[in-house]
Amino acid sequence: PMQILTYLDGVVKVEETELKPRLSFLYPVHTHNISVVINTTWERDSGQYICTVNVVDDVTRTGKNVGVINLTVLVPPAAPACRLQGHPTVGANVTLSCSSKKGKPPPTYQWHRTAPNTQFFFPPAHGKV
Repeated sequence: PMQILTYLDGVVKVEETELKPRLSFLYPVHTHNISVVINTTWERDSGQYICTVNVVDDVTRTGKNVGVINLTVLVPPAAPACRLQGHPTVGANVTLSCSSKKGKPPPTYQWHRTAPNTQFFFPPAHGKV
């Protein structure tokens, strides 16, 4: 674990990490609500965050003064890249592929088939119209 934020003897200290410009307490610490704000979350902010509360000369059992939160920053999927491999002629095999370079959790895919477009071909008219 890496320490990222402390409040000790009335002084708030934000450690030199990539979180530093984006991290703060939500309320003044004297309110005893030590909620933390992470602004502009990034995917790599995901992880386990541990809050430890210590009081001088406290005899609290180890573990009773610790809170744990697991943070998973969701990432929308990138636009899918889709391809057709093969020659779409009667009797041929074709492969339809689709993938997305990012997404957290990983995106799921579903394929749907719609009715084909009907194309009408009219032979040229001969004679008088």
